[in-house]
Amino acid sequence: MTSTPATKRPVVLVTLRPSAELREAIAGALHGVAAITYLPEVAEDQRAAALGSADAVLAWLPSELRGPEELALLESTGLFQSMAAGVDQVPFDELPDGVAVASNAGAYADPMAEHVLAMALALAKRLPQNHAAMAKGGFDRQTPTKAIRNSVVGIVGFGGIGQSTGRLFRTLGARVHAVNRSGHTREPVEWVGTLRDLDAALGAADILVVSLPLTRETRGLIGARELSLMKPDAILVNIARGPIVDEDALYEHLRVTPTFSAGIDAWWQEPSPGESFTTRRPLFDLPNVLGSPHNSANTGDSLAVAGRLAAENIARFLRGEHALHLIDRYAYVGELSRDHG
Repeated sequence: MTSTPATKRPVVLVTLRPSAELREAIAGALHGVAAITYLPEVAEDQRAAALGSADAVLAWLPSELRGPEELALLESTGLFQSMAAGVDQVPFDELPDGVAVASNAGAYADPMAEHVLAMALALAKRLPQNHAAMAKGGFDRQTPTKAIRNSVVGIVGFGGIGQSTGRLFRTLGARVHAVNRSGHTREPVEWVGTLRDLDAALGAADILVVSLPLTRETRGLIGARELSLMKPDAILVNIARGPIVDEDALYEHLRVTPTFSAGIDAWWQEPSPGESFTTRRPLFDLPNVLGSPHNSANTGDSLAVAGRLAAENIARFLRGEHALHLIDRYAYVGELSRDHG
C-alpha cells in the first residue's frame, strides 16, 4: 500500500529578533498552520534560501533585510506582514510585484489612544506651561484652562487608533468629529467627513488628533494655511508621522500664537538607537509644546499583542481566508492620481 506524502507546511519568515514574550505570541498564533523561521538565527550561507522559501514574511523594519538584493528573493512570498501599523517605510518599489503587503492597523490602538488623551489633557490644563512657570517662581492662578466636556475633538484618520481615541474622549463628554476615507462610520460621532472636508474639521476642533497613515496624499497635509483655519487656542496632537504636518509651519504657528499648543509624539527626524535626538527648529524652546519620543505604542505588553495580531493575520492568509489591512502600494509609490480637495 502506497502512503500519501505529508503536505509540506508553509513557512513564515520572521525578520526581527523577538523577545521571549513576542516569540511565544507569534508561535501561538501560527501553531498548526505554519513553520516559523527566525532570520537572525539563520546561518549566513542559508539566508538566501530562507528568503526564497518564505510563504509569508513578518517584519518590523526594512533594515532587517539587506536592501534590494534580499527583497528580490521574496518572489514566492504571498504576504509581507508589517509589525508596525504604519507602512511608509516599506520599500514598495523594491518588493516583487506579486507580494501583498498588510499593515498591523489597530494593533496599538488602545495604548496610543491613552497617550493622546494624556497629551491633550496635559495641554488643556496647561500643565507644561504652569510647571515651567512655577520652577521660575511664578504662580499663575488666573489664566483659565480648557474643559474637555463639550469640546470638539477632531480626529483626522479614524481607523483603529482614531476610533479608540474617540471612545476615550466621549467618556469625558467631548463631541467627536471624524475624518476618514469613506465619510461614514458606525461609531457614535457628532460629524464625519472625508479629507475633502478637512477645512471644516480644522475650524471646528478644540483638539485635533492626527492619526492617519503617511502616504503621498497625506504628506504635508497640514501646513500654514490649514493651521490658520484652526482656533487660536486649539490643541494639535500628532501620533501618526511627523511629515503629515509641515514642521516649519507648525513651529511658526506655535511661536506667534502662544495660546495654540501641540503634543508631538511622531517627529520629522528620529534618531537610530544610540544617536542623539535633535530638531531642525527649536520647538523645545516653546512653552506650548509637549513632546514624547515616539513611544505612544510602547506599553508592557504592546509588542506581544501586536505580534499576535500580525501572526493571526498571516495565519488567516495561509488558510486561504481574506487577509486584513491589505495596502494599496500605489498610495505610496507612483503618480498621485487624486488630491484631497
